[in-house]
Amino acid sequence: MKKILGLDLGTNSIGWALLNAQELENGNGFVFDHIERAGSRIIPMDAAILGDFDKGNSKSQTSERTRFRGVRRLRERHLLRRERLHRVLNLLGFLPEHYLREIDFENHPGKFITSVEPKLPWVKNISGQFEFLFNSSFEEMLNDFKNSQPQLVVDGRKIPYDWTIYYLRKKALHEKISKEELVWLLLNFNQKRGYYQLRGEDEEEDRSKRVEFHALKVLSVKATDQKKGKDVWYEVTLENGWIYRRASSLPLDWEGKVKEFIVTTDIAEGGTPKMDKDGNVKRSFRAPKEDDWTLLKKKTEADIEQSNKTIGAYIYDTLLQDPFQKIRGKLIRTIERKYYKAELEAILRKQKEYHQELNSPDVYKKCIEHLYPNNEPHRENIANKDFVYLFLDDIIFYQRPLKTKKSLISDCPFEYRRYKDPKTGEEKISTIKCIAKSNPLYQEFRLWQFISNLRIYQREKEINGQLKIDVDITNEWLKSEEDYAALFEWLNDRKEIKQDTLIQSYFKQKKIKGQTTFPFRWNYVEEKIYPCNETRASILSRLENANISSGFLTKEREVALWHILYSVEDKYEIIKALRTFKEKNQLDDTFVDAFCKFPPFKKEYGAYSEKAIKKLGNYIRLYTNDSKKIKRYNE
Repeated sequence: MKKILGLDLGTNSIGWALLNAQELENGNGFVFDHIERAGSRIIPMDAAILGDFDKGNSKSQTSERTRFRGVRRLRERHLLRRERLHRVLNLLGFLPEHYLREIDFENHPGKFITSVEPKLPWVKNISGQFEFLFNSSFEEMLNDFKNSQPQLVVDGRKIPYDWTIYYLRKKALHEKISKEELVWLLLNFNQKRGYYQLRGEDEEEDRSKRVEFHALKVLSVKATDQKKGKDVWYEVTLENGWIYRRASSLPLDWEGKVKEFIVTTDIAEGGTPKMDKDGNVKRSFRAPKEDDWTLLKKKTEADIEQSNKTIGAYIYDTLLQDPFQKIRGKLIRTIERKYYKAELEAILRKQKEYHQELNSPDVYKKCIEHLYPNNEPHRENIANKDFVYLFLDDIIFYQRPLKTKKSLISDCPFEYRRYKDPKTGEEKISTIKCIAKSNPLYQEFRLWQFISNLRIYQREKEINGQLKIDVDITNEWLKSEEDYAALFEWLNDRKEIKQDTLIQSYFKQKKIKGQTTFPFRWNYVEEKIYPCNETRASILSRLENANISSGFLTKEREVALWHILYSVEDKYEIIKALRTFKEKNQLDDTFVDAFCKFPPFKKEYGAYSEKAIKKLGNYIRLYTNDSKKIKRYNE
């Protein structure tokens, strides 16, 4: 009996069958007997994916699952923060009665009992109808609109109840609000808390161009006599006085409308805009694309900062002036978390003056013991804080640090540590992790290794009347340890090196006329670029931007600065660390400005530990950096 597997491969399915067949007596073939098993595997693909597949645009199903998993995780973390808020607010006694009844504080603390989420601002009355809980604040908001937009509230007209949240966010900065209203604000901030931007996600600014997002009203559209093929050139006058020239085959009906533009202005070396031949500022316009959200983010943040208002007050005052303004996706889009955090901190500090529960150390202690019954170190760490810290940094704006994955770093093959187990007294051995490649010690070791293995060959050389190929002339160019030390000094300030640069710029050799290559080569791959001291070169480049001489960068300062740039992940924490370094070394603010957007070092690691490299360096290094004196460590 012979088994045959048959496959039917389709674009989004696989059919299979396991057949049993008997061999003919003459051995010239098989006779089908029966199907032992059969089945199919359907790969779920909708019409859009199938259409893309037919066009040759394949999209991995794994990437879609990863995206959905990310959405689920964000939702779970939001719900976890809300549960922790419920538990603290319950101990404070701030939760409204109708909302409190829907939460389980025994079996699943902080979670809702039913599958339907109750709405905090709405409560059922005796007749079963929903009533707005904060009607007094809503009436106060109506009075504001009666003064600024009376036509909206004439004849008993009303404005949306949802706008009350913005009124309360503004009111809470200066006046007392009720406990229930404060709970509504806290839950609102928990739901929308801003964008947390990691260090290194900021793009480096191009000093030769200024790219900005603008939403401007069109005052007039004028057709000119000029044409671009069949298209007519139009002059579009914008509300700020700019003239936008655009070619179109159809008439532009833009007058009175607000259009969004990405405006690029060319900048001269002095920081002033460049001019064209007619004396106008060189400025180009284009429509926003999907990846221009960072420009819109900066524009929104600049508008908020220019208004000197919090986000809630900025939205509410805008609604008073223009009630038809769309908020989400228009007035406020993605902005950084610091704006929401600063607003909530101001609200909480003001409300502490009116609600004594927020000032009670006993209630605070009870809350952290309830949240962390088994985490004593964390309880001790936040014991001297207050409710402002608990709500801001420990619950609502808490950001879990990324997992270190230190276990994935290789162990050093040479070095380890011995220690005694405090419980058993037994001597044990622990491994040492390998060094980060960006560490200045590793960078120096790698460069010395590169120089020690460097060989220079002359492609053709006549020796004793005979033409030799690839003759080693390293000892003719690098005759002594001083020559090696000088080469190290030259390479140590560079990010990378290639063969032609070394031969031409350092050894001062030229190409033979009519030849495309130098008459010399090194022993490494000729076309490949090799790293030198990338860490030092990057730091020196930033120091130059800050008008600080290279002599400032001693070995100790280089290591200290590298530790800051390597270990600090948060973009605001690194500014604090750089300011401390600035004050310690008596530098000015230009130093912080130059390094605050320093890109994070890659998490790459060498083959040996720092301890091993310190020992190995003694055998490969020719001199100490501080004394600049030649010293053979291997003797």
